[in-house]
Amino acid sequence: MSSTSAGFTIGQLARRTGLPTRTIRFWSDTGLVPPAGRSAGGYRLYDAAAVARLDLVRTLRELGLGLDQVRAVLARADTVAEVAAAQVTALDAEIRTLRLRRAVLSTVAKRGSTIEETLLMHRLARLSARERQQIIDDFVAEVVDGIGPDGPAMGIAENMRRLPELPDDPAPEQVDAWIELGELVADEDFRRRVREMAVAGNAGAGEPAAGPDPQAVMEHAGRALEEGIAPDSAAGRAVLDRIVPPDTPAAERARLRETLETFTDARVERYWHLMAMIQGTPPPPAGVPAFEWLIAALRASGG
Repeated sequence: MSSTSAGFTIGQLARRTGLPTRTIRFWSDTGLVPPAGRSAGGYRLYDAAAVARLDLVRTLRELGLGLDQVRAVLARADTVAEVAAAQVTALDAEIRTLRLRRAVLSTVAKRGSTIEETLLMHRLARLSARERQQIIDDFVAEVVDGIGPDGPAMGIAENMRRLPELPDDPAPEQVDAWIELGELVADEDFRRRVREMAVAGNAGAGEPAAGPDPQAVMEHAGRALEEGIAPDSAAGRAVLDRIVPPDTPAAERARLRETLETFTDARVERYWHLMAMIQGTPPPPAGVPAFEWLIAALRASGG
């Protein structure tokens, strides 16, 4: 039976369309391109409309549509535009996932991470926005547990809770910052340290109004650090006198030092820096090293 009078065989369709015979046979078996009839020998035959149908199926498949979506388009249950819009949404989600995975792999490569660290980073990077926020909420809730709602620590706790949303297309450093933040709040020692600060602040052990001016600390102690001035040296004592009045009694110096020790922690400062990085804003200069220099200078002066 000739192709012109009764239709095309699968082999003839393959030659006309350039598709493998196994692909045409599979699409025919799944109902996407049904035969128009059969030859006397039982072979499937296809009409001219099957050629156009095959071109459409191939196009939709190359665009990434699944067989069910292709079937819906062919059945006119969905328009091509509707299916394309749904496919764009799915591809966007896939692209975001791939970017997160790439960022995680970059971090693993830079850190030389262990298997356990790699698994943790991958889990953290794949969390939804709600799940990421829940991790921070649980951390803050543990820190302020039992502290009254009007305590001074609650304002800081609320700020700690305000996790910036990762953008749909996060930069690798933003993903890195989120991973580090997730690891930080999971650290029991860090949680215990922040809890100590919250309890001390709620008990009125906060930094006194007459304490050192933070700008003066950053200016003078910061410069001493840059110049390599030891806190327990004569030059270090001169720097200290520019921050804390020389006539401050030893007991007051000791109280000031203890307060500064309570509320000075590099990891807590890192927390705020990571939040800024996730938000995509430059973190402020590190202030903890200057305050640690001041603490050492107060201790050396008898405080």
